[in-house]
Amino acid sequence: MTQKYDVLTQEEVLKIHDHSMRILEEVGVEFTYDPAIKVFTDAGFKVEGHKVFFKREDVEALAAKAPAEFTLSARDPKKTAKCNQVNLNLTPAYGPPYIYDLKGERRYSSMEDYDNIIKLTHMSENINHTGGNVCEPIEVPEEYRHLKMLYSHIKYSDKPFMGSAYGVVGASDSVKMAEMIFGGREQIKKNPVLITLINSITPLKYDDRMLGALMTYAEAGQACLISSLVMSGSTGPVAMAATIALQMAEILAGVCLAQLINPGTPCIMGSTSGACDMRAMSLSIGSAETALYTAATAQMARYYGMPSRGGGGLNDAKVVDAQAGYESMLTLFAAASSGINYVLHAAGIMQYYTSFSYEKFIIDDEIAGLVRKFMKGFDFADDKFLMDDISQVGPGGHFLYQPSTFALCREELRDVYVSDRGNWQDWDAAGRKTVAEAACAKWQDLLTKYEAPEMDEALDKELCDFVAKRSAELTK
Repeated sequence: MTQKYDVLTQEEVLKIHDHSMRILEEVGVEFTYDPAIKVFTDAGFKVEGHKVFFKREDVEALAAKAPAEFTLSARDPKKTAKCNQVNLNLTPAYGPPYIYDLKGERRYSSMEDYDNIIKLTHMSENINHTGGNVCEPIEVPEEYRHLKMLYSHIKYSDKPFMGSAYGVVGASDSVKMAEMIFGGREQIKKNPVLITLINSITPLKYDDRMLGALMTYAEAGQACLISSLVMSGSTGPVAMAATIALQMAEILAGVCLAQLINPGTPCIMGSTSGACDMRAMSLSIGSAETALYTAATAQMARYYGMPSRGGGGLNDAKVVDAQAGYESMLTLFAAASSGINYVLHAAGIMQYYTSFSYEKFIIDDEIAGLVRKFMKGFDFADDKFLMDDISQVGPGGHFLYQPSTFALCREELRDVYVSDRGNWQDWDAAGRKTVAEAACAKWQDLLTKYEAPEMDEALDKELCDFVAKRSAELTK
């Protein structure tokens, strides 16, 4: 599976690179975390207070140290995720504090919702990574919320999962729990198991929490998903070319820090950039601009020799309607077809990252299946041209009873997940359900059928004891 579309010429890629270098050299990036400033100072970088300036040759040399490919191990080795410039890894929503129901009513998310999302992700054939904080369980105290969320990933799925970005504390606890599962510090250094989301603060700033997490993961040899969210016309310049140059400068600054701490630290270059809607003065992510920023990021990451991250089923809708569908298809298709490797928000996200919808999760899973089928393309093996069948049937016949039809139909023709392809009479007799109503019934049915993956009882007890001990320590 490779990218099918480029949105930049090679000359445009070089222009973006050149302007990103000028931003880093002439304007600099602010790092509020003193340990990060010490790293840059010790490495000979020009530092003025908390602002760091980057020479072009240093940026290029450090970016070259990040690997082009790495894997993220899973509890089930068969589900290990490959991070490169070929494979497509999909994760569910990340960070929404609200849940939208079928009618568009909104409530705060809970730990039960968190567990449910992990279970649905575990059952999905298209979403192969359970992601990070798939929602914010508001009723769990913030001091130890990350521990409950991590345990949910480990308990309810055996797919890969993200570590906490809640500063040094969240990162250190994540690494410790990963060591319990995967055989200790040296083992996870050799074979990374965690990736975490490190976000810059646009324009041109990183805060203590993100930097503490980045440094902790880099020291442990775990992957850093370094992302920038530039709002064109608000937190960033209105021109799209300027937006992508600013975004890449912020990402490269984070990559440089990770490589200074531990050369060879796995990094993914990530974009969440979008337009500021000038009427509402809010972020818009279900837009052509977001799709273009995502596709451009994939190309820039290939230029720097790293995997890339973009958004998935992004939209600005408040209910699961046509707007939610067409915006999500645009943004996920743009990510996949341009060569994005790691997709956050592939399923369930609503209204510019603020909310999760169970119905939207199911519909996005359908979209993901369609996109994966498109990206898979054709099988051009000689035996797939079925010349014997075509000769045997001849003009005017049909292929329904050919043995190859029954043998290959599931392999060659994707079945639907929640879409309705039946006739009008059957749809009418079944109550004229919309796709959102069908998705509502689907996720509820899936949760009744969920079965937890096996986990060693001793490991489970060790994890539970650690969560209880650390929760008590963090609330003192």
